[in-house]
Amino acid sequence: MQKPPELDPDEVLAGRQQAISGNASMEFRAGKKGQALIVAVRCQGGGKLKVEAPSVHVSFPLECVANEVSTTYNQVMVTGVERSGTVSVTAPTAVHWSLTVGRGEPAQEESPDTDADAA
Repeated sequence: MQKPPELDPDEVLAGRQQAISGNASMEFRAGKKGQALIVAVRCQGGGKLKVEAPSVHVSFPLECVANEVSTTYNQVMVTGVERSGTVSVTAPTAVHWSLTVGRGEPAQEESPDTDADAA
């Protein structure tokens, strides 16, 4: 299994879980108001993970594939995201996973595509 996902250079580490299998929880540090919460998960093995951050009412599934390492990077900007909290992962024992939690500037919203022919 690979190392936990890395953050971008301008993002701040709030917590990290080294490679593990099965269920686990980890705490993450508080951030500054206006920063987004980043949850990056790397997994390998056939099965589905459920990642939850109850303090910000966020959860997402992640499908992991046997013999393949995959990484998912999620950025969340909701009320209360600057507080400390816990990230819990529910995973089958056949899936090895690692996790990095960070803080960073919220991504800019993409503007709607414009039709080049409309100009």
